[in-house]
This record gives sequence, structure tokens and C-alpha cells, in this order.
Amino acid sequence: MSGRRRVAAGVGSLLAALVLGLVPLPQDAQAATAEDSAVTKTGSAGPHDDFSKLKVTVHQTKNLRGQGVRVTWSGGKAAPTGAKYNNYLQIMECWGDDADKGPDRTQCEFGAVDGAPAGGGRLVSPTRDPLETDHATDADNIPFIPFKPVEGATTTTGTDWTYFNSLDTNSQTWLPNDSDGNGETVFEMRSSVESPHLGCGARTTSSGTVRPCWLVVVPRGEHETNGTEGNSGSVRSSALSQSNWNQRLVFRLDFLPVGSNCSQDRAERRTIGSELITDAMTSWQSALCGSGAGRFTFTQSGEGEARERVTAPSDTSPGLGFTVQPVEAVEDGPPVVQAPVAISGLTVGLYWRYDVTVGEGSGSYIANRQLHDVKLNQRLLAKLLTQSYQKSVATAEYLPAYIKSNPETIGADPEFQRLNPDFPAASGRTYSPWGLLLSTENSDTATMIWRYVQQNKDAREFLTGKADPWGMKVNTSYRDMDLGTTPLDYFPKADPTTSKASCGTPENSLPFDGTDLVPYTNDMHDAAQKVRNGYGGQLYLCAQSGSGWKLSGERPAATNAREFGVVDSASSTRYQLDVAALPNADGTYVKPTADAMLKAVAGMPDSSVAGVRTPDPAKARNGAYPLTAVVYAASSVDQAKAARQDYAKVIRYAAGAGQTQGTARGELPYGYAPLPKALRDQALRAATTLETWVAPASSDDPGGPAENGQGSGGSGGDGTASGAGAGSAAGGGAGGGSGTEGASAGANPDTADTSRPSVASTDPAKQNVAESGGLTPSEVIGLVRWVLLAVLIAGGVAALAGPVMLRLSSRRVPAGG
Repeated sequence: MSGRRRVAAGVGSLLAALVLGLVPLPQDAQAATAEDSAVTKTGSAGPHDDFSKLKVTVHQTKNLRGQGVRVTWSGGKAAPTGAKYNNYLQIMECWGDDADKGPDRTQCEFGAVDGAPAGGGRLVSPTRDPLETDHATDADNIPFIPFKPVEGATTTTGTDWTYFNSLDTNSQTWLPNDSDGNGETVFEMRSSVESPHLGCGARTTSSGTVRPCWLVVVPRGEHETNGTEGNSGSVRSSALSQSNWNQRLVFRLDFLPVGSNCSQDRAERRTIGSELITDAMTSWQSALCGSGAGRFTFTQSGEGEARERVTAPSDTSPGLGFTVQPVEAVEDGPPVVQAPVAISGLTVGLYWRYDVTVGEGSGSYIANRQLHDVKLNQRLLAKLLTQSYQKSVATAEYLPAYIKSNPETIGADPEFQRLNPDFPAASGRTYSPWGLLLSTENSDTATMIWRYVQQNKDAREFLTGKADPWGMKVNTSYRDMDLGTTPLDYFPKADPTTSKASCGTPENSLPFDGTDLVPYTNDMHDAAQKVRNGYGGQLYLCAQSGSGWKLSGERPAATNAREFGVVDSASSTRYQLDVAALPNADGTYVKPTADAMLKAVAGMPDSSVAGVRTPDPAKARNGAYPLTAVVYAASSVDQAKAARQDYAKVIRYAAGAGQTQGTARGELPYGYAPLPKALRDQALRAATTLETWVAPASSDDPGGPAENGQGSGGSGGDGTASGAGAGSAAGGGAGGGSGTEGASAGANPDTADTSRPSVASTDPAKQNVAESGGLTPSEVIGLVRWVLLAVLIAGGVAALAGPVMLRLSSRRVPAGG
């Protein structure tokens, strides 16, 4: 196995203050949907180009965080074909505290471009733009528009990239209109977490005022700022040049607050676990941070670490862990309660553009298109996971002999082309990702991927060395790793091949390998951001720095972007990624809609712990999505009563008001599937078990541990009136309630749940505008009643309580970020 396996211990130490009380939504609360805040604006006629028919819609302008948002437009003029660059849009995110005027052009992140064909810089020309009278000049007297951050020094040149650069900026400088004058893109909105220099969503006053930001759209026509048609028919002046800036359309953006309103003086209750719960916990924490006794923090980690903290805790270990695989019973150890709290899944998220020739002969032209619908089977995934395509290993000059006969990329693979006939085979070699972006984390989710691949005969045989029907074989660096049968909990990069980047002379050449050509990501959220940006961080070029030569990369223009990676369903929805359809056990290609994930849960078998379901791709049939998982909250009963009561509040909220889907704080983010009623009931019984547990007088007491849940598993405990049954010895069944309720704890949600949430079978990339419900008002009302008194006492405090700081070393995501 290669020493280049980069397993990041503690990747994602994600801290967040979580729970100080339970504040469910009112019974008539409506889930916030993205489209509720869509805004459309119309352009105007300029001195040289008429944009009065242009209509631009930003499809979400409120309850924003770091995420992708659709921007669509119509009514423009068609962009020309060939090497002329006009009739396009330029989009940027800006800060600005003037609610009436919006942002100044010095407050916009714009100008750092690599590979963009049109005017995307910060340099301006007063001699060509008669309106350009207010600008800065650098030491060489070159005019430019400086960038002024929300805090810090203003830039001093037009190429000062102190705050952003061409590899990390979110501005979009070249968005050509299609042949009908219309267009569509997804813009990555960034809060103060992702872009501190913009400060979006940051609290600006002690009372909690939140800074808004702005999306600025600058339409470009066929004329330059002086009225000419531009050099060779291309419009290349900066969007910030005054004449161009005057045509801007400005959209106010209201972000969810970043930061904490929970007092750091309150007692801390620590939680830890799966990335699959991170987005949900981030949303829930503000609702949980009301009037209560504890301050809950969350650390994102591999599920194995979470299980270990629950079964072998230290004095400072978290008291609640989130996991996919069950917490196994420890001999002579205390019972562990396990409660289902979320349904999520794994996706192959993608942003993939390509050029295609339209028409024939003299009337043909090159059109740029986006690949939305992709099918991937298990053998294709096996090829991607084993660096079996040339460009994921080395550049052409340094390719080892054992991989030279394989396709350069997946797009050039005949198997991919057969599954995706709409993707032109001629584009496969050039217009294709180099490899699949994968997380460094050791996790249950990595094991899910390997098990899914291994349950397919063709994929298993490929992993053990058998060629596919077109002659492609697995990279020999993986042949002896027993990948056909061993489900790893990580993604190795085993090929040791080294290439060299020439830095002018042989002695200055810099080495790079497969981990530079297709880098690891910190986690799946990081993968989603990189896919959305169309740049995975590849390093294969030489660049000069202050200390000499260094490896660098080149981010493509938006029209040339192509990336894909393994991403959790919440993050792929959050960043509006297209997702691949994968075959389930009956061979049907399925996307991870909420309905498809619920069907998968319905067919999931129990794990080794009764009542705790486990992902099993071989059971995913009849429209079920094969990479679906149920996230369980696990907590040992061997804790102080006050701690158990506080952790029970987390479970209750998660299974209650936290299952209402929407974009507002406290709601279940889109990309999750709402828990069916049977699983919500199971979780509520688990919460009762946890908070009311009474330790037996001695281990020999026949009415002690066994009657308190050590043998009941999925049956839901012993069904005593006290509701104290804990489920199995490892807490799998999460018992409690009456005997009748206990019997249904592990029941099939399709057969036992008559009030299963109604969800739309929509593409998850559009689910944040769907109205898939979690709890209905009638289901919430009982929960609301029992907290009504507490809400009244808390008064306005609960309503004003903001989110609690959530920090992740790789994500830097504060509460709700």
C-alpha cells in the first residue's frame, strides 16, 4: 500500500455550540423554501447596448449560507460563435452596508481571472471610457479599481490578490448567452466563513444585526465603453469600468447569521460523529440554543472514532456520538441507547461542461453544454477508485507501461460512452475530469462505497485483475490489495508514479504524483465546493514565488469546468450539483431523491445490533437509492442524569421539529429525507430511555440490565410503562413507551408507518426549491404543547437566540455555516 495514503486524523475538528433548550416550530410554521425569496430584475437601455429586454432571476436571496444558488436569464442577444466574445454576463458577490445604494465597485470580489476569454480584471482605461473618472493608480501610474475588504487594508494594485485569487474566487466573468439569448448558471454564495473579506452574515452590532451582501450582475453587449465594437468583435473591458458598471443589476442577499449568541459560560455538552449529520446539526443548533441548561458542541469525525468515544470514554469524551454502523455492545459495559436522527446518502456530484459541434459544413458551430444526466455503474466506480485512468496517474511523458493501454479519462472509456450516449465520444478525451475527488477521512461512508462496488460481479472481477470487455485493466498498484472482497474505510492512492513539471531548466523541475493530479479533499463538503468551482486543486505546473519555484495549477473558465467527486447528499444539494444516477440491486439507475432514499430505508436490514439498520446495497430494489444511510445518535446510559437529560433533548428535537424541511435555522436542510414516523417514534422512545434510565442495584439483579433493555433490540425495549427500556445491550432498539409502541420500533416504515412524509421525486440539485415536508402540523402539535410553557417563559430569548459557533479546521463553518 502506498505511503501516500493521506488519512487526516481529526480532519474536520468541527466545533459548534449546539443545545441550550428545546424550541420546536409552532404548529402552523411553514418550511422556508428557496424559491420563496427568488427575485427577478430587468436591465435597462445603455448608451451603446440595449439591455431593456434582459431579465435576470436570482432564485434564492434569503436564508443564505455558503451554498450554490441558481441564476437564470432571458431576453439577451445570442452570443456569437467562434472567437468573438460579446453578449455575455459577469456576476460577482459584494459587500456594502448602504441599503439604499447597494455596493460600491470597490466592495466587489472580482478581477482575479485565469483562462477567462473576456474582460474580468480590475484594470480600467480612462482614455477609452469617458465616464471613468474615479479610480486609483498604482506606482507605475496604471489605473485600476482597488478592492476594499470589510476589514483590512485596501489593495494597492490591479493585480494585488491579498484577499482572493484566480484559484479561489467565486466571481464568474464569462457567461455567454445561448442561441436564444438566455442562460443559466449556479453561483457560489459565500458567507463570512468562506470569504471573511466580504463579511456576509457576520453580526455587526451587539444586538445581533446581520450584515447583508449583494449579487451584482453586469450585462455585456457588443460595444466597448467608448462605443466601438471592440477588438475583433470581442468586448474585453472590465465590468468595473464605469460605463459597464452603470448597467449593473443589483440583488440584495440576506444571509443567515454567522456566530454565536449562546453564552460560553454555560456548561458544555460535547457531541461527535459522522459528516452525514453535520449540515443537519448546523441548522438545528440555533433552534436548540434557547433557554436550557447546557451548551452543546459538535465535532465532525469518522464514525469509528465516535463509536470509540461512546464505548470507551475518557473524562472529557463527548457524551453523544453520531454513527452509521452500530455501536457494538462492550462486555460488562453499560447499555448504549441508539436513536435514528437523519436519513442521508452518498452521491457522485458533478459539474461537467463540454464543447460539441452543432450542425454540418459551413453552417456548423461549437456550442458549450453542461452534462446534467450521467450514469455510472459499479465497474466505472471501481476504475475511478483505483487510479485506472491515465490522467489520474501521470502526464503522458511519465506514464508507466502498465496503464498506457487504458483510456486517458472516464470520458474516453467506451463503457462510459455506452452508458451515456448523449455525451459525444469525440469530446471524451478532452472534456472530462481527470479523476474522482475523494475525502481523506476514515469513515463508514467510504466503506459504503466499497461495499456497493463489491456487490457487483463485473466490478469485483475488474478489481481482481480481469479486463473489461474493451480491454481495460485495473491499475496494477491495486491488484494485491484484495479490493474485490475487503471493504476498506478509506480511499487509497496506491500508485507511486512521479511526473515532473518543467520550470525552465531540468534542475528546477518539480515532482508531482497522482495525489497532485487528483487531490484528496478534506471532507465531502470540501469536495462539493471544489466540484462547484470546477477546480479540484490540481498542482502540475511551475509557478514562481518569493522563495523560488512551486507547484501550481490553473483553474479553467466556467465554460471549461469539469469535476466530480463523492459528496454527501446534503452538500450536493446545498451546492446545486448535478448527481449521477447509480444502478440499484435490480439494475435500475436511480438518483438520490428523498423518495428513493426512503425506499432504501424501508428495505434496510438490521445490523448486528437489533433495531439499528445498516446500509445494504444488495437490498436496494424497486426504486431505492443504493447509497442511502440512516444516521444514529448513540449515548451511553453511564452518565450523570443531567447530561442524559440534555442529550435526550438533542434526540427529541432531531426527531421532532428538526424533521421539517426548509432553509431556515432549525429546519432539516434539503438533501436529507425526513424520517418516517416509525423512526421518529423510535427516536423519541430512545430519548425517554436515556433520560429516565435507572441503574440496577447490582449486575446480578435479574430485573436490572436485562430488563432495562439488554435483550430487547428492535422490539423497542420491554414495553414497561416507565418507558425505561434501552433497546439492545448496545442500545440498538432504543426502547421505551408501551409494549405496543415497542413492537414497532424497528418496523418497516413502508408497512408500519401510515403517515410517511410525502416527498417529491425531484433531482436533489433542485430539492431546495421543492416542498417536501417532514412533520405535519398534526404531528408537531403534541410536541409543541409540552414545550409551550417553556417557550412562554423564555419569551423573546428563544426567538432571538442565534446559532452557536461551529468550527471545522478544513471548513471553517460556524454555527449554521
